[in-house]
Amino acid sequence: MAEKIVLAYSGGLDTSVAVHWLKQEGGYEVIALTVDVGMQRQREEVQSRALAAGATKLIWRDAQETFVRHFVFPALAAGALYQGQYPLATALSRPLIARELAEAARAEGATAIGHGCTGKGNDQVRLEVSVQALAPELRIVAPVRDWEMDREAEIAYAQEHSIPVPVTHESPYSVDENLWGRSIECGVLEDPWREPPEEVYEWTVAPSEAPDAPAYVEIGFERGLPVSLDGRETDPVSLVRRLNEIAGEQGVGRVDMVEDRLVGIKSREIYEAPAAVTLLAAHEALEALTLSKDQRRLKARIAQEYAELIYNGLWFTAHHQDLAAYVQSAQRQVTGTVRLKLHKGMATIVGRKSPKSLYDYSLATYDSADQFDRSAAPGFIHIWGLPVRVQAQAQKGEEPL
Repeated sequence: MAEKIVLAYSGGLDTSVAVHWLKQEGGYEVIALTVDVGMQRQREEVQSRALAAGATKLIWRDAQETFVRHFVFPALAAGALYQGQYPLATALSRPLIARELAEAARAEGATAIGHGCTGKGNDQVRLEVSVQALAPELRIVAPVRDWEMDREAEIAYAQEHSIPVPVTHESPYSVDENLWGRSIECGVLEDPWREPPEEVYEWTVAPSEAPDAPAYVEIGFERGLPVSLDGRETDPVSLVRRLNEIAGEQGVGRVDMVEDRLVGIKSREIYEAPAAVTLLAAHEALEALTLSKDQRRLKARIAQEYAELIYNGLWFTAHHQDLAAYVQSAQRQVTGTVRLKLHKGMATIVGRKSPKSLYDYSLATYDSADQFDRSAAPGFIHIWGLPVRVQAQAQKGEEPL
């Protein structure tokens, strides 16, 4: 009896070729697992492709609600952006896929799990470290990392063995997508000097081609999590989907960056994340209204650490639990509504309000309603400047730099 392996299956080039390779070269009985976190492909299409490639069966998991509620929204509350630009869409899906792989392997009596990651990507680390944390008894097989085929050779292999794949020599892009974003790489995009061709984008119109009239949206938050859109309570998946549509139509959400991969190389990446870009901007604006200066300063550091943790594949760690506990505590007062203007590729904050707001009009205004005690200012400045004066007097012979 052949050894069973559960393969994380997207229906793309790498994993479709991997099914055939694992069966013919490895002697495995291949069970394909597709975790739907917002794919554009239909279940029937993916299943047909997996079976045609040689899989015994396809297991389909609809995990969209789980993905948004338990992975995306906690990262949003943390303000997680890798290197200030990447909303971490692909990175956030990997720990969920790893968890589903481990559960499916145990249910199917498999002794190994497989993935289609290359040897120089981030996802191999994210998936394998997560599986090691959840099911250390399972062996991990990475055929794409092990075989001696480049992308051109994979396409030829697929054609030779009649494996249906959605990639051709004319359109060689590697695409990963879920509800939180879409990533595109390979082909001409590997030249960081070249402007991305318009054909790589699917979710966003070119900002120059966006409507002349802006779109306005109002997003309601409770304890740091989005709960409503334009005044209507909305479930997480529907809210993200609708914002992807509205913001994408306005050209919002395109990211073109050179990022530092976990494995030590720089990579040019193209992302589309209309909802993510919009929600992250709205969330930050609400925090500015409801958190103190000290909270915001530390929260910014935590956000960077949180983003690094996600990017580096350390979701299932005690370090993540500790950071998540801080984030949850810091979000207790982040409740309110943010209004954004979406126009020509920009998501601009144009209004914010909160029952927990620290903004006091009577202190901020310069008109007749001003209640600020100006008489306290000289004493405050005198005390605040005391260490500056002491040092200046004691070390006045030193030349300034």
